[in-house]
Amino acid sequence: MMLFLAFLGSPKFKGIFGEALVKVAAWLRLSSKTYHALHNVTLPTLDGTTQIDHIFVSYFGIFVVETKNMKGWIFGGENKKQWTQKIFKKSFKFQNPLHQNYKHVKTLEASLDVPPEVIHSVVVFVGNSTFKSPMPANITCGGGYITYIKSFREPVLSEAQVQKAIAQIQSGRLAPSWKTDRQHVHQLKNRADPNAERKCPKCGKPMVLRTAKRGGNAGNQFWGCSAYPKCRMVQNIN
Repeated sequence: MMLFLAFLGSPKFKGIFGEALVKVAAWLRLSSKTYHALHNVTLPTLDGTTQIDHIFVSYFGIFVVETKNMKGWIFGGENKKQWTQKIFKKSFKFQNPLHQNYKHVKTLEASLDVPPEVIHSVVVFVGNSTFKSPMPANITCGGGYITYIKSFREPVLSEAQVQKAIAQIQSGRLAPSWKTDRQHVHQLKNRADPNAERKCPKCGKPMVLRTAKRGGNAGNQFWGCSAYPKCRMVQNIN
């Protein structure tokens, strides 16, 4: 019983429950004839894998949805690297979910034969949370993500393009399984480990730890591609 209660309070369960809420809302309010849903999509990348909570493919575009199951006050902004969750007197920092979803969108762009402008990033917060900062239209609460998706009314993809995109996603994704999820979590931990070997997500060459010598970030360390200056890919340490 104690283990079960601990699992209910774990980040993993919160994530699963939040994704399930989004899934049910989509099933109820988005016509399956128009919006083709794919959930928990893990795609291979040059530096491991990336996991997308929900993808909705339609004539009106392809919507990449990141789910956050959080409570409390949420402070942030479109261009802020770190956002803040405040619960009573306690504050917690977390990554800007738009930045997190950016990699999902870019991975999907690289794997599909569609114009990049038809792929849209959407973030949905579920749970008892309240935005305390102005947010762009694609950052939503509860069922607001459905309203945002439905606001796109101009067809941009043909039936053939929609079906091809679905087939490409299905053929490119890793099989949904406990093993796939475990491997993805392991790779995330490696990315956060400064001693772990990592590859450039752009060209596949090894990344090396460097220190900025000038500018506002002078003295700060970052990951840079070993193929520099041919490849100028950089990543933050965290």
